[in-house]
Amino acid sequence: MNGLLSFMNALFKRYKLPFLDYLSEIRGYSDLTVKTYDQALSEAFGYIKVEEDEGYLFNLNPYRLKLASLNAKTISKKLSAIRSFVAFMQERGEKIELKGDSPIKVAKTLPKPISNAHIEEALQKADHEETLIIMMLYTLGLRISELASVRLDAIERDWVRVTGKGNKQRDLPLLPQTRELIKQYKGEFSPREFLFEKNGAKLSENSLRYKLTSLFKKIGLHVTPHMLRHSYATHLLNNNARIADVSELLGHASMATTQIYTKLSSNLKMKNYQSAHPLAKEQNETFSSD
Repeated sequence: MNGLLSFMNALFKRYKLPFLDYLSEIRGYSDLTVKTYDQALSEAFGYIKVEEDEGYLFNLNPYRLKLASLNAKTISKKLSAIRSFVAFMQERGEKIELKGDSPIKVAKTLPKPISNAHIEEALQKADHEETLIIMMLYTLGLRISELASVRLDAIERDWVRVTGKGNKQRDLPLLPQTRELIKQYKGEFSPREFLFEKNGAKLSENSLRYKLTSLFKKIGLHVTPHMLRHSYATHLLNNNARIADVSELLGHASMATTQIYTKLSSNLKMKNYQSAHPLAKEQNETFSSD
């Protein structure tokens, strides 16, 4: 047992600082968030038990007992920090699995959409590549994985074909300004297979994410690719786009997902209701004629 404990402590010391640097530099997390992760990991590794089973198991059950009195959201965040840390180690070749990692049910929360004014402010400080990254995410509602995988042969004059979750493809319309940016970018960088490349290879999701978060840091905001996707959906719906169309554009398997994701304002719901229901229309016409 002492050998396993020593093994875990050695792993913790070896990977913790690189992991925190990854959160800060690549994921663009704030200093406060990184500190929260640091504290959560230091606390957790005082309770996690290591077991051997075709590699190593990190048994979270003793730590979960320690957390049992806390609210579900706090527990979920602490477990998420461990999960991310273990995934970081796995990507670097460590054979580690988690035990007792059943999910915690918490109320769904959504990232706040980024205002168009803030997006415009960031664009004023962006170079050509950063501008195209923002425009592809914000005008197409792409996931970061989809953006990294956009192929040149999937881009036609007015459309781009995107491969999403489950290898499902969807065709998305390009705004004229986005189309022109792509043309200029291709002329400047001469990509061969994928839209975003470096040294002839596809640019990684982490590289694209880092470029985006670094740019928005210049205007004092922490912005992730998913927040731009959320902004895309929210701004479309708030400007009267049909939810069925937005759902298809986002690549959602169900419209219920889109409804949760977009979180329409109460005022807009009332406006849509009053403009759609026949009795509401009749009542409005009566008031108008009085």
